[in-house]
Amino acid sequence: MDNNILVLGIAGGTGSGKTTLMEKLIEQFSGMVTVLSHDDYYRRRDELTYEERCLINYDEPAALETDLMAIHLDKLRRGETIECPVYDFTQHNRSNKTKTIVPKQVIIVEGILIFEDQPLRELMDIRIFVDTDADVRLCRRIKRDVEERGRTLESVLNQYQQTVKPMHEKYVEPSKKYAHIIVPEGGKNRVALDMITGRIQRHLEELCATKV
Repeated sequence: MDNNILVLGIAGGTGSGKTTLMEKLIEQFSGMVTVLSHDDYYRRRDELTYEERCLINYDEPAALETDLMAIHLDKLRRGETIECPVYDFTQHNRSNKTKTIVPKQVIIVEGILIFEDQPLRELMDIRIFVDTDADVRLCRRIKRDVEERGRTLESVLNQYQQTVKPMHEKYVEPSKKYAHIIVPEGGKNRVALDMITGRIQRHLEELCATKV
């Protein structure tokens, strides 16, 4: 394992602000951050029709190939390049494309269920849980899924009521106990953001010191 690489896990419910927090960190440390997203590891479902894929519970751990993600993260930690799968949310299926991900000084792993899996979370140096009110999260999810993923309002609300909310209560919320840091409101929490950026800055300064 490469001690020169710092791995941050950012978890939290759907629409909690994980992406905003991650984007602020990427902006702060431009060119020094690699991102690994749990969403890219949804399982391939070629054997099912589109209509059947629409009915899958995508908010339970079984929907994701987390063991592959753990293998990929371990390789990145060892300084190896990986070919990450690419998921197509408009088709509810993994695409035939992959994307090359190279390890950098900081690796951010993000997803709602990344703390639920023990082998995966044990590969993270710092685990951050973004904690946001359920009503706020629902509004953000509706906006994202309708505008970015081509979903209808009705389908988003049905999915939220049938799987997202119950799975959040069953898996996501309990995984908060594995976090080192709990951040209310994600990237909008200036104090927490300063603490996290300060920890990353110290890591980068230590790397520079060892190279002198």
